Amino acid sequence: MNVTVLRLGHRKERDKRITTHCALVARAFGAKAIILSGEMDDSVVESVKGVVKNWGGKFSITYKKDWKKTLEKFKGFKIHCTMYGEKPEKKISLARKKAEVMVVIGAEKVPSDVYKMVDANIAVGSQPHSEVAALAIILLKLLGEKGLWAERAGAKIRIFPSEKRKNIVKRGKKNI
Repeated sequence: MNVTVLRLGHRKERDKRITTHCALVARAFGAKAIILSGEMDDSVVESVKGVVKNWGGKFSITYKKDWKKTLEKFKGFKIHCTMYGEKPEKKISLARKKAEVMVVIGAEKVPSDVYKMVDANIAVGSQPHSEVAALAIILLKLLGEKGLWAERAGAKIRIFPSEKRKNIVKRGKKNI
């Protein structure tokens, strides 16, 4: 399954750190891409591209001004992460059967059209939480944790799990 994340309403000054974290979570869990809409933010795009360059893999970040057209053109299963949605179990099982899935997360207030344009409006709880947490939970339910431990092709930096120390390899040199 290929998963793309659509980040709605990015605000350059207010959201750059959270949007970057959304991209990091998407990449770490195994999504193939994140699409930003809202304000174009070169610093977020370059930061994420730097992570991919150093940590490897095939993850892309792009900007699309028109989120609505992007959502309309997407032919796979569309999930909107919202605090006002349904519990995830039933809809996630439907999404897992699809080859392409788009997960939509908001920054500013999400336009009401989004709720009608998606296949599922999913909540991960009934308490206030961040879009980073919601995205992580949805991706964990969709893709499992395999992507979190996967080696990425072209990685210049890798971390190996260790109970008591940092176990990092940089371009073939082991640092302990």
